[in-house]
Amino acid sequence: MKFLTIIKRYNSTFWAANTIELFERWAWYGFYMAFALYLVNSKDTGALGLTQAQKGIIMGTGSMLLYFLPVITGAIADKVGYKKILFLSYAIYISGYYMIKSFDSFGLMFFAFIWTCVGGAFFKPIISAMVARTTTKETSSIGFGIFYMMINIGGFIGPFIAGVLMQKSWDYVFYMSMITISINYLITAAFFREPVSRDKNSSLWNSIVQAFINIGITLKNWKYVLFLIIMILFWTAFNQLYYSFPVFVEQWIDTSSLYNGINHIWPWLAEKIGTPEGTITAVTLSSMDAFFIIIFQLAVSAFVMRFRPLAAMMGGILILAGGLALMFSNQNSWLILLGILIFALGEMASSPKFTEYIGRIAPEDKKALYMGTSFLPIAAGHQLAGWLSGGVYEKIADKIYLLQKETLLRGISLPQISEEVTKNDYFDMAALKWV
Repeated sequence: MKFLTIIKRYNSTFWAANTIELFERWAWYGFYMAFALYLVNSKDTGALGLTQAQKGIIMGTGSMLLYFLPVITGAIADKVGYKKILFLSYAIYISGYYMIKSFDSFGLMFFAFIWTCVGGAFFKPIISAMVARTTTKETSSIGFGIFYMMINIGGFIGPFIAGVLMQKSWDYVFYMSMITISINYLITAAFFREPVSRDKNSSLWNSIVQAFINIGITLKNWKYVLFLIIMILFWTAFNQLYYSFPVFVEQWIDTSSLYNGINHIWPWLAEKIGTPEGTITAVTLSSMDAFFIIIFQLAVSAFVMRFRPLAAMMGGILILAGGLALMFSNQNSWLILLGILIFALGEMASSPKFTEYIGRIAPEDKKALYMGTSFLPIAAGHQLAGWLSGGVYEKIADKIYLLQKETLLRGISLPQISEEVTKNDYFDMAALKWV
């Protein structure tokens, strides 16, 4: 009964903001969950054939800016107006997705992804602010749980569809993202109401400078800095779901047993989500994290309401770490799916509580200052995740790197991977030498 009472207290602005978030996440995760594979898979599959290190640089740097730039873009939105900035972000998103679809070199792809992340940086602080503005101390736990569930509805639908589309053409994945983000133009124009009264007395430049001054003020609190460092490590581990896990599954996991299990119970579903070879794609498997969150988020949010935010976060982080370990420590696709479920349960308990906890520990007269720094550990976590999933992962687990190293040790002479020789060609030639 208490849950239903809280649900009725959310206004139309809250639900409009969450709907906009759903479609934005659908567009973003629709390509982002598959982006690592698009960057590193062999060129003869329609991908770019880049190295793991290049992938880490592109994804880590762009995603870092996505979460750091809201320090500036949030101030711009407050000054210019939320609706105008939302329209700008949609335009940048659509053009960015088109460039990612069209460019095929490391340098151009690096620029295209940075450009797309700038669009995300304009979008992100607006919707987060809207949820914070339309919830209270009593409604914030369920409110942020709903917000996180909406994120994951989009985060499931996008990759789930992308997993099917990428089997036909990578272009379809990016067209899906462009179409989906375009829907937000209509929603924003029809239902979004400008929530801010802009300060006419201060300049935009002063607002941006003040944002960095605010960061400096909050970072003088060493306990808060220690908390941010802990969260950097959390986000570094968490982001391997996007950076390393799809590549790990693609290169090392035979998902045919998972496909066969689904086919035994529901043949139609297995045919729709599986490949012609009788397997489940890495992107589809990765999207199960969001699927589990859709199913269990409200229940977990209602459960963790009885705990203090810090206790819920720490417990969730430990559970998430256990799930992550299970996901990367074996090659059994069913155990990996179990690991994703455990990972998702930990994520549900910890991640929505992050913003709530910052709001709780911030001094009454500095809540806005502390909330303004909430994206910093996520930004740093993405940069570290890019490094970890790039050169580090490449030397430990990348199949093409390990094969090149082994052929060199055995004195086998093979042509270098190039425009003419794809990664798949290299594997085929190596196999012939081994026979």
